[in-house]
Amino acid sequence: MKYELTKDLETGNAMIDREHRELFNAINKLLDACSKGQGRDLMKHAIQFLLDYVDKHFSHEEKLQQDSKYPNMAAHKAFHEKYKNDLKTIVSQIPVENPSISDLGKLNGHISVLITHIKIEDKKLSAFLNNN
Repeated sequence: MKYELTKDLETGNAMIDREHRELFNAINKLLDACSKGQGRDLMKHAIQFLLDYVDKHFSHEEKLQQDSKYPNMAAHKAFHEKYKNDLKTIVSQIPVENPSISDLGKLNGHISVLITHIKIEDKKLSAFLNNN
């Protein structure tokens, strides 16, 4: 399954949408590699991208929330912190050499949590930002 930044996922904020698009492109690259039996080769790169991405992207979102006095900022930030901690736990359990299909599945499952967050919470944030 390919991830796309469809209209139902767009926030209307150029920076957030651009960063979400970067995320989807990186995930799709890993999924393409997996479909060709080459997912293990890209796993290390995908993990590093995801770790860097969540730090950068979440910090950008939190700055927007702080600047706009977003009323749900505490809950949104709490999700970000939990997501980053869970990601670090998952990543720490994935061997650098020869990750298993199960390892790829765990990482993909955690990415789908992020997609759901975009659909629900980031859309709420964008609606607030667009109305203020």
